[in-house]
Amino acid sequence: MRKVIHQQLNLGETGIPEIEIDLKSRDDIPQVLLGLQYIYESPKLREKVFTVLEKILPEKINKENGRPGMELWRIFVLGVLRVNLNWDYDRLCEMANQHRNIRQMLGHGGFDDNFMYTRRTIINNVSLFTPEVLDEINQIVVKAGHDLVKKKRKN
Repeated sequence: MRKVIHQQLNLGETGIPEIEIDLKSRDDIPQVLLGLQYIYESPKLREKVFTVLEKILPEKINKENGRPGMELWRIFVLGVLRVNLNWDYDRLCEMANQHRNIRQMLGHGGFDDNFMYTRRTIINNVSLFTPEVLDEINQIVVKAGHDLVKKKRKN
């Protein structure tokens, strides 16, 4: 069964809210990771995003049988990185396998540090993250950003 996100941390794994992202970095990767971290830490926003993501699951599969697919959180992280940073699948695969903060955001650490994504696995899963799905998620995230700004102005 494909999971939305694993809830239980594995030994040595860093929780997504605890990932230390370099706030002084001028690179674009930390900015995207901070956005993903905010979505993860906002339960209502995360729930809305995953409601949209569940639409990408193929309808003809039996969710109770077969091997589990990539978690929706991982598809989301990889899809956001690919689109926002304009990466091809080769670059995405390299970064998913080698970049420490990206691996932590994907939920890797501790004893699964040797887990490596194949290019084919990334293509098969991230290609489900269509422009239509991305647009729907963008609308949700932009609205949440506007609500956050309004809330800060009131305080």
